[in-house]
Amino acid sequence: MKPSTIDRTQGKLHEVKGKVKEEIGKATNDPNVEVSGEAEKNAGKVQKWIGRAEKKVGE
Repeated sequence: MKPSTIDRTQGKLHEVKGKVKEEIGKATNDPNVEVSGEAEKNAGKVQKWIGRAEKKVGE
């Protein structure tokens, strides 16, 4: 697979995992888990954006 595809795929995975953690943190009233999930979700968005940029540059 191309690096851009890998970055986009892994980015989406981190986004989903982060959203799940964030919701678990809200449900259990655990701010540490909630913040950790939000950070992972945002990191996934950045990684996905990098994958899209790599694809554009590679075209």
